[in-house]
Amino acid sequence: MTYDARLLSGVTVLAAVVESGSFTRAAELLGLSASGVSRAVSRLEERVGVRLLDRTTRAQRLTDEGARFYEMAAPHLDGIEEAASLAAGASKAVRGRLRASINAIFSQQMLAPRLHEFLWKYPDLSVELLPPEPYLDLIADGIDVAIRFGPQPASSLTSKLLGSPRVLTVAAPAYLDRRGRPARPEDLTTHECIQFRDPSTGRPFEWEFHRGRHVLPVAHSGQVLMTDVATMITACLNGVGVAQVLALGVQDQLDSGRLVELFPDWPGETFPLFALRPTKRLAPPKVDAFIEFCASLAR
Repeated sequence: MTYDARLLSGVTVLAAVVESGSFTRAAELLGLSASGVSRAVSRLEERVGVRLLDRTTRAQRLTDEGARFYEMAAPHLDGIEEAASLAAGASKAVRGRLRASINAIFSQQMLAPRLHEFLWKYPDLSVELLPPEPYLDLIADGIDVAIRFGPQPASSLTSKLLGSPRVLTVAAPAYLDRRGRPARPEDLTTHECIQFRDPSTGRPFEWEFHRGRHVLPVAHSGQVLMTDVATMITACLNGVGVAQVLALGVQDQLDSGRLVELFPDWPGETFPLFALRPTKRLAPPKVDAFIEFCASLAR
């Protein structure tokens, strides 16, 4: 197949449709009409001789032939875009509007206290922070980046590990004075443990303790089930019970003695933090800048 400019243009339009999820959103990104995008894809299909997209009134899906074609063609677009960005100096231009869906723990404990640093550094950027609701679709909802804790399922999203904060088991001195300090993780079965709901399953998180290769699961129970991290930490500070928290969110309370780490000899459990973005192509400078800033907070 001979190379021509129309072929490159058609592949660019196809990539915009695939990555944005619709002809309408692709048209907005490319500055075209939706009908113009549809015609460009049709011309590309005629050029390569196969149907690339199955179209319905609600969605578009790559055919098997289209998926293979896109998988081979997309990396070449990445290279062209990267070369153009570097040549134009766009890699240093952090501007525009950034929409980010942020895990509540990270948002409350780490991002919010230092967000002003990011905004001062990039005065031409506006930021919209969205909750990590499970119904949000990064592509369909126009979200540039998401920050999520925990192992991420396989998907078409690009993911980057930002850090792996330690999981600590803590209690307030008032609680320990009243109930005594557990000597071993197994002793927690007789203590009041503040449970926290896993948003991905709807069930309380299980508690584990890690030391080297040794993993010790411990059954726990309590009168309270939480869905908000800030409320859980406040309750723990006021002696409601034992809680499992991320070290990055309670260091000040540990340093001041308002919280006590119960099992420092079980230091191995961590909870990975990932940045997700909805394309494997070159990230816009604003996304790269935000991901790097979040990584600096998680270190």
